[in-house]
Amino acid sequence: MRVSREPVYVHRRRRLGAALLVAVVGTLAGFGSAEMASRVLGTDDPAVAALVSSPAGEATAASSTAEATPTPTPTPSPSADAASPVAPTPEPSPTATAAPAFDLTALSVDDPDSLWVVVNKRRPLDPLDYAPADLVDVSGVPGGATMREEAAAAMQGLYRAAEEADAAFSITTGYRDRGLQQYLYNGYVAESGQEAADRFSARPGYSEHQTGLAVDIRAGACELEPCFADTAAGRYVAEHAWEHGFIVRYPAGAEDVTGYIYEPWHLRYVGARLAAHMHDEGIATLEELFSLKAAPEYR
Repeated sequence: MRVSREPVYVHRRRRLGAALLVAVVGTLAGFGSAEMASRVLGTDDPAVAALVSSPAGEATAASSTAEATPTPTPTPSPSADAASPVAPTPEPSPTATAAPAFDLTALSVDDPDSLWVVVNKRRPLDPLDYAPADLVDVSGVPGGATMREEAAAAMQGLYRAAEEADAAFSITTGYRDRGLQQYLYNGYVAESGQEAADRFSARPGYSEHQTGLAVDIRAGACELEPCFADTAAGRYVAEHAWEHGFIVRYPAGAEDVTGYIYEPWHLRYVGARLAAHMHDEGIATLEELFSLKAAPEYR
């Protein structure tokens, strides 16, 4: 038989540890602590029994049991920051680019060859006997006339559009040279007096017809009279002439600006861009458009 050489206190500590383990098992099995220790360890040692059955021993056993049984680790709940997706930084919206201002200086208002030339009682043609170099017949439009080439082509387009809309018209007169204008003006003065004639007929050298850009039109029996505005043709050109580069040069209520009575039959070609600009901006006269002085009378 092998004799242990361990010191007595070491031997007792080992027995004590075994006793505590036994106590735990016995508690789970329903035995008393002292009884289980006596059965398993085979000893009636009062010290061991007292230790096992004491509250401290039971607490130690319970503590050992608690340590032996792993406690589930709670799953951490996501934080508010994790639960809420990070909102993307909004990209700045593109800045709207303003449309370039219409350039009213692109063409001259003084040069008689310019499509934008302004002729009125304060602004005679220079020279007074000016004659366009590019006059052509306005073919395909009833009445017959000559106009500057670009204006003639635009008039043909306006006529075709009006005809398709059952609003056809005829031309009364287009280009008139200074001599013809002198003849007409003298006749109106003789008939109505100069003051009255100056309200509806231009003096020679002051007429838009001499530029080759103006035209008088008629429909049916209404010729050179306000009744033209009430015809299909009159209504059509009032609404659509700008689409072809023309304006009604002497609108109603503008005699103090233009110097002439309302003439719904008198169209003036200014080009598609300028006509569209005047239409879009609601500007009725060239004097207002170009900030020119009103011309109610000859100076």
